[in-house]
Amino acid sequence: MPNRAPDAEPTPRDTAEPLAAVDALLDVATTADESGTVHGFAGDLLRALAEHTGATGSAVWLDRGDGTGPQLLAAHGKRLHPATTARRITVPVSLPWSAELRLDAPDTPREHTLTHLATQRLGMTLEHQRLRDSDRRRQTSLAFLAEVSELLAQSLDLTLTLALIPRLVVPRLGTWCTLHRATAGRRLEPAAAAHADEALSGWLDAVSDDLTRSLLAPPVADALLAGKNVPLPTSLSGIAVPLFARGEWLGVLSIGRDTDSPRDPDEIPVAEEVARRCALAMDNARIHEERQTVSHTLQQALLPAKLPMIPGLGIGAEYVPAGRGVEVGGDLYDIMPMPDGRWLVMVGDVSGKGVHAAAVTGLIREVIRVLVKDGRPLQSVLATLNDTLSERSERYCTLALAAFDTRSRDSDVEVSLHLAGHDRPLVLHADGRVSSAGRWGTALGLVSPVTCPPARLVLHPGETLVFFTDGVTERRNGQEFFGTQRLAQRLTYLAGHPADVIAARLRTAAVDFSTDPPRDDMAIMAVRNDAER
Repeated sequence: MPNRAPDAEPTPRDTAEPLAAVDALLDVATTADESGTVHGFAGDLLRALAEHTGATGSAVWLDRGDGTGPQLLAAHGKRLHPATTARRITVPVSLPWSAELRLDAPDTPREHTLTHLATQRLGMTLEHQRLRDSDRRRQTSLAFLAEVSELLAQSLDLTLTLALIPRLVVPRLGTWCTLHRATAGRRLEPAAAAHADEALSGWLDAVSDDLTRSLLAPPVADALLAGKNVPLPTSLSGIAVPLFARGEWLGVLSIGRDTDSPRDPDEIPVAEEVARRCALAMDNARIHEERQTVSHTLQQALLPAKLPMIPGLGIGAEYVPAGRGVEVGGDLYDIMPMPDGRWLVMVGDVSGKGVHAAAVTGLIREVIRVLVKDGRPLQSVLATLNDTLSERSERYCTLALAAFDTRSRDSDVEVSLHLAGHDRPLVLHADGRVSSAGRWGTALGLVSPVTCPPARLVLHPGETLVFFTDGVTERRNGQEFFGTQRLAQRLTYLAGHPADVIAARLRTAAVDFSTDPPRDDMAIMAVRNDAER
């Protein structure tokens, strides 16, 4: 074929061949395999490129930025050794990914054009996969974080929360995880740990001291206290994430993994978010525990430390706080001697809960004690207490006052009973019969004057007078109440038992009636005539 003059027009064949090569590269279908990767597409693209450039060997290397380094994505033709003088063309893809096309082909303008087109197609496809993988990881991370929050929210027990945290992290974020709690003097102590392989749990114990020392080393500790993540020692391979909640340093979450396992590019942000949620859960559990302690201490201060030993009388009392024991209740019970030789039993229920209800409870208890010691009649005590509540509190109170006289020569116990809006107590007779006692009166702190007509009754030997607050009878299981009738039925089977056993059995029956925490405080007091017949 004669050579064409330099200024000759290109023939249709001269134009058709480059266009055919371009079409061939553009016609390579963008497909992904079952795992969502583009190995097949990259291989097809390299074959088309080799066909139209005369490349004897080509390969695409991809680094996903996960610490595993460049990985062979696809290859065609002869194997390209490191010493091969193959061209290396950067494939355009966003960080943390990077890719490279290695090509052993003639260095011509035509090859450059086709190679540029191939790298552009490859770059767009890899970028699409990167975004898709990133979105999938983000969705997975959001689902994981939602699960973490849900599991952490299920417990306010500090010990359980600490034990749970490492098990939430492993194996999602690492092969193993340890949790250190901050103590006084900014020290650290191991609190919990987990390993994906239970057989290696002992290894965590073995490295615990070394890990603790490394976390307390000045450069590391300073960074953690500044809220910064710190890489773990090379031998452990991982990161230490500080735990902060409400501006307070609570500890460190250390997450380790196998050195040869790939890193998730999002693992550090996810680990930081997990640490943030775990720190809040720890702080919430700590606050809850402190409130429980304060509530328990205050509640115990409002109840008698010890029930007195009274000849001829058996006494049993039970108290169950509402909810999970965080709020101080308004129920009260007490027993005290009267100047005339009788014993006064008081059982009451102040409206509401919390510190204000507790303050009113303490006020009622002390006012009654002062007035009774002063020799005031019970009717006068109730009237004064009603005026005090009306003037000094916006809360009202139901109250049962019962004066027990054990001085009778025939072993009977005479009882003078006043009910200020309180539920009528139940009398458990020696033969198992149950009856109600007392006359209804008005609650204290609502109206003036208060009306609480006294009722007289006699407890024969073996009989028990049982007081209770409405938290017992209004204990609910769904739409069903425990109720006075069910309480009386349970009481029937307790004839002949000591007063403390009666109170304890009734408490158990009421608590077990529902699996839910009590909505209201429950107080039960049983007074039994223990005299021999």
